[in-house]
Amino acid sequence: MVAGIDEAGRGPVIGPMVMACVVVDERSLAFLERLGVRDSKALSPAARSRLSRSIARIAVEVRLRVVSPEEIDSAVWGVTARNLNDLEARVVAELIDGLKSEVSVVYLDSPDPNPARYAGVVRGYLRVKDVEIVADNKAEEKYVIVATASILAKVKRDAIIKELEATYGPLGSGYPSDPRTREFLVNWVREHGSLPPIARKSWETSKKILSSFRRSQ
Repeated sequence: MVAGIDEAGRGPVIGPMVMACVVVDERSLAFLERLGVRDSKALSPAARSRLSRSIARIAVEVRLRVVSPEEIDSAVWGVTARNLNDLEARVVAELIDGLKSEVSVVYLDSPDPNPARYAGVVRGYLRVKDVEIVADNKAEEKYVIVATASILAKVKRDAIIKELEATYGPLGSGYPSDPRTREFLVNWVREHGSLPPIARKSWETSKKILSSFRRSQ
């Protein structure tokens, strides 16, 4: 058995980050490639949805972890983790330790430009020590098992954003570069005098919008 882990939503200023761990029999990897599994960012929403259903049938085990904006802020501020990379490493270890399947190797997308260093941090948090950790930059482009995890993470995050929009209205993509996302945050702060609970308060975009509002008062 092999596993892959990847995240969706690390960069947005709105909503959670979702991390997915998927386990398959090694013999299924070639089949996943034939299905067209690749980095979720290279796929349309319809293709991701279709592939996620196929993955659910093929996977031996799937684990998802939704990392809230509050958890992310706490890590960025150095309260509950050293930084965001450290938080990711902790969640990766949590996902691996929670697996019911006997996995021989886990492939990870490394947020650290030094993948070996990141793999070492993950190993330090693991309780399960008899598993090989392979970390790489842009792993979702190099390993189909990581691309598989990236699809599941992205589909889950998109579903969460859709649920949030039912409560908060249009949010845009959630990324700081999206004018619709910034407009939502500006309007919310103007109306409520504070950032919405779904925003990452440690992000520069959030801090600038809140600071601008306070200066205008």
